[in-house]
Amino acid sequence: MRDAVIVDAVRSPIGKRNGSLAGVHPADLSAHVLSALQERVGFEPGIVDDVVWGCVSQVGDQAGSLGRVGVLAAGWPESVPATTVDRRCGSSQQSVHFAAGLVIAGQYDVAVAGGAESMTRVPMGSARIEGGAPYPDSVLQRYGVEEMNQGVAAEMIAAKWGLSRARLDEYSARSHERTAAASDAGAFAAQIAPIAGLAHDEGLRRGTTPETLAALKPAFREDGVIHAGNSSQISDGAGALLVTTSEIAAANGWRPMARVHTAVLAGDDPVMMLTAPIAATVKALRKSGLAATDIGAYEVNEAFAPVPLAWQAEIGVSDDVLNPLGGAISVGHPLGGSGAILMTRLLHHMRDNDIRFGLQTMCEAGGMANATILELL
Repeated sequence: MRDAVIVDAVRSPIGKRNGSLAGVHPADLSAHVLSALQERVGFEPGIVDDVVWGCVSQVGDQAGSLGRVGVLAAGWPESVPATTVDRRCGSSQQSVHFAAGLVIAGQYDVAVAGGAESMTRVPMGSARIEGGAPYPDSVLQRYGVEEMNQGVAAEMIAAKWGLSRARLDEYSARSHERTAAASDAGAFAAQIAPIAGLAHDEGLRRGTTPETLAALKPAFREDGVIHAGNSSQISDGAGALLVTTSEIAAANGWRPMARVHTAVLAGDDPVMMLTAPIAATVKALRKSGLAATDIGAYEVNEAFAPVPLAWQAEIGVSDDVLNPLGGAISVGHPLGGSGAILMTRLLHHMRDNDIRFGLQTMCEAGGMANATILELL
């Protein structure tokens, strides 16, 4: 039986909107992490059967099939193909799923999975034609709503799970605190490939407290609990991972970081839309035969603070294993690159702390989620 292993994983620092990476074309941002991955592992890019690349807003600077243009920008042989994947926020986590599945099936021997997004150069919502309606009346009428909005969905989750503004802000301040501690301890140094003079995640706001967050105005409802400080930051970034079989890795003298143990998908309520990580996690644990307590680190993307907190309430894991390095609230969420960036963070954390199993899950627009269990090698 063939397996799928991740040989190495690298990411860019995450740049703030209109920050240090604003001048970097998303194809060049993609090329940067592709080249960094190649340099770290020492492979000849011509052996890569495919580059599977996540990107959400595939218009403007990201319109040319970003994966393929990134390959060309990296100077890799023209013989290396690429495809560009859109599963909303889980796009580059899905890229890993596709690469791993096709490696196991024998259609690929060596693949690169990852993704990128420049939310500065291609703002969120750019793909929508003015006056366009992504959700037709047939869908809106099915659910009895006038719109489907992620911020409103976050408000709905907070209400359903009884999450107060104070609790959300406390969690969000903790995200910054954990990222600062991890950064100071050098936890990100080995995984980041500096670019444009930036060597660290730019969105971290040291000294953030629940008291400072309490001054921010609600963003989606006048009497709501969701605001900019307990939501993910709009950002720029990219990540890349080399995927192959353990046999091929050994033949090339590569020492893999981890095995892709289990990879699943789930769908849930598209109106509340951000709850599918709960179902995906349950499905992944059931399929893997593992218990929640077998997982030593969970990365649950911090799209909004209610997402990991509602997930925690349902899955029942302790605070110390949930987002141990902070997350998108403290460093940002560059949509199509986030899955690969989050997985890179998780893999390095597992290796640094000898954690056998890690699980990553991402909420996605439309009420979907990926969940991936990784096993340290």
